[in-house]
Amino acid sequence: MAKKRVSEDELIAVIIKGIEEIKGADIQLFDLREIENTVTNYFIICTGNSNTQVKAITQSVQKMVSKELKDKPWHIEGETNAQWVLMDYVNVVVHVFQKEIREYYDIESLWGDAKITTITTTV
Repeated sequence: MAKKRVSEDELIAVIIKGIEEIKGADIQLFDLREIENTVTNYFIICTGNSNTQVKAITQSVQKMVSKELKDKPWHIEGETNAQWVLMDYVNVVVHVFQKEIREYYDIESLWGDAKITTITTTV
């Protein structure tokens, strides 16, 4: 049986829902489609307050995407120390940072040419 192709919009919506479920902060969506030579179409970046919260956000995203879209990440890095976890869904890459690590690497500046949308969470 052929696997249903998940749209980027659906995937982004479910990933954000998974982040919000665990109260991930400072969620931003980077649209990289207009930038030459990028490895993906979108970045979703968020912040967790501790290793525990970063791990919980990562697990929440994986669980929601698996349950709602029957999809799983192609690759995950950084789960062991949970300071910066990268989840690669091919066309959408999720970065879950602890605050200090996010500030240090400052991806927002590195990808300043991207169209950046701040996601307002409902508390």
